[in-house]
Amino acid sequence: MKPRYTAVAAALGAVLTACGVQPTGVVGAGEPASGLTRGMRLYYASDSGLRGVPVPDRKVDDLDGVLKLLGQEPPPAEQRDGLTSLVRLGGYSATGEGTRVTVRIDGPQATAPPPGQGTGQLVCTLARAQSVLDPKVRADDVEVTLRPSGAAALGPYRCAEFRG
Repeated sequence: MKPRYTAVAAALGAVLTACGVQPTGVVGAGEPASGLTRGMRLYYASDSGLRGVPVPDRKVDDLDGVLKLLGQEPPPAEQRDGLTSLVRLGGYSATGEGTRVTVRIDGPQATAPPPGQGTGQLVCTLARAQSVLDPKVRADDVEVTLRPSGAAALGPYRCAEFRG
């Protein structure tokens, strides 16, 4: 090889290998993330499906309080993003024990929302709330049953049935 080509090849090799990034081995970072994240979220309906909205400024004391929050319209910023609440319950009470949550819907014309985003809002929000109230419970494991007075129970449902 001619000396001129050798010098060019050496210079090119030095430029290509001198990027400053040193090779590293595998860095262990624990288990991959899975399931729902922790912390309270309210789930709202949108054109693209359910979306969880963190509510770090709200303390969760019981499931009834969470349902009351969910029955309200989302905050203005979320409304501008196209989120809405399809949950319209008259009288209700929600109880949870471990991975089981039951919502009793009361009143003369009590009906549960048909399976869809409204039901998904209830199920996912209550699953999240139950996991916040009982930290040993994973939100993905919570089953929610809807019991309208005078009608057959619906469920049990898991949040995963309404996501994606």
